[in-house]
Amino acid sequence: MNRTTVPAIVIAMIVLAGCGPSSSERIAAANVRQPPPPVTAKPHATPTATIAGPRIVTPARRLQCVPYARQQSGIPIRGDAWTWWKQAAGTYQRSSRPVVGSVVVFSKTRRNRYGHLAVVTEIVNDREIIARHANWLNKGRIHINTPIRDVSRNNDWSAVRVWYTPGSVFGKHDYPVSGFILPPGRQAAN
Repeated sequence: MNRTTVPAIVIAMIVLAGCGPSSSERIAAANVRQPPPPVTAKPHATPTATIAGPRIVTPARRLQCVPYARQQSGIPIRGDAWTWWKQAAGTYQRSSRPVVGSVVVFSKTRRNRYGHLAVVTEIVNDREIIARHANWLNKGRIHINTPIRDVSRNNDWSAVRVWYTPGSVFGKHDYPVSGFILPPGRQAAN
């Protein structure tokens, strides 16, 4: 090396050092969760939640699905769960497809006479979501990271199966779904 290349190398090193991330930027980048790779749902496969696995939490006092969904979503609708779909018309955007933060409205059935509500926390793929909800097993507990799978014939989320956490398996029953209610500021996926 000659005398003119050494200063040029030093200047280049100083300039390039200014282009790199600061230590706080490197730490922040290291803490960003990378999106999971796409997953193809299999009919009886184990859930694929990218957070922690499904679990049940016992709160200080028993909870029902309606107040829990209201608190988690910010949608202030009241009344039995199955009535939310009709009540949301004209006030909240409704969708046949899940959106993170939306409330999935389970229809009223003989088995599920008040309907049910769950809040979508993650979309795994076009046939599976992760949700949190309360009182699914009628004990007033909170179910976190619960997989819900679309089992409809037309892939339209009109029927689902819910993960049964105590048995570590999807439940045996299909539940009809009215759709998804989006909280203010959320838009339906195209």
